[in-house]
Amino acid sequence: MTPWVLFLLLANGAVFLFVNQMSPELGGWLAFQPLSVFVRPWTLITYMFVHAGFGHLFWNMLVLYFFGPRVETRLGGARFIGLYLVSGLGGALLSFIDPAVFIIGASGAIFGVELAFARYWPRDKIYIWGVLPIEAWLLVVVMTGVSLFGGLERSGNVAHWAHLGGFAGAALYLAVMERMSPARRFRQESRPSRPGLLGERASLEKWSRIRGDDMHEVNRTELERIRRILNERGVAGLSSDDRAFLERFSPR
Repeated sequence: MTPWVLFLLLANGAVFLFVNQMSPELGGWLAFQPLSVFVRPWTLITYMFVHAGFGHLFWNMLVLYFFGPRVETRLGGARFIGLYLVSGLGGALLSFIDPAVFIIGASGAIFGVELAFARYWPRDKIYIWGVLPIEAWLLVVVMTGVSLFGGLERSGNVAHWAHLGGFAGAALYLAVMERMSPARRFRQESRPSRPGLLGERASLEKWSRIRGDDMHEVNRTELERIRRILNERGVAGLSSDDRAFLERFSPR
């Protein structure tokens, strides 16, 4: 469990208990309705923490529990919570397609976390209902199609446009984040050139001092994967994200 995922699980659970057990009318003040956004602007954020029932809360938090820690570990805490909130805001903004509806739930933010997972681990298999295997990238494609169809058909009480907005918000956030990331300079450093050999040796020496035994299990698994790449293909085989990971955990 990672810090922000744990906080979000506890926060959603606490709001659910308070709203459903102590103050049900508060749920209406926290729900988001596009038509009322200028009267209740706080609902752009608060709607993400309100759920219609235990099942609604349970499935959202279950998905966050499975996907969130690995994404938070990859991005870091600050970027992870930024991804979560921007995805939720994307869900709210795309809901203007149906401006009269009320939107509640963390689904838009959760969809953003799913997209990030598929972005970094596209070939990882997800088992639907614990039985049906599907690769992460394909799951996102299928869910996009289902949400688009549901939104156009206006089927049921599911906030399909909020789901799509979560995907859109996450895609935009990750694109901007990666464009601004210091890891971009690693792409240039990976070009083979004589003067760069000393820099590569210094990096390898620094990366070799990373202590896997002191790391979270998820980070340790990622470190072992990257070290296998170094052993097989050398520095040239590392992606910019791999290099950023090593830099983040290198001793200062």
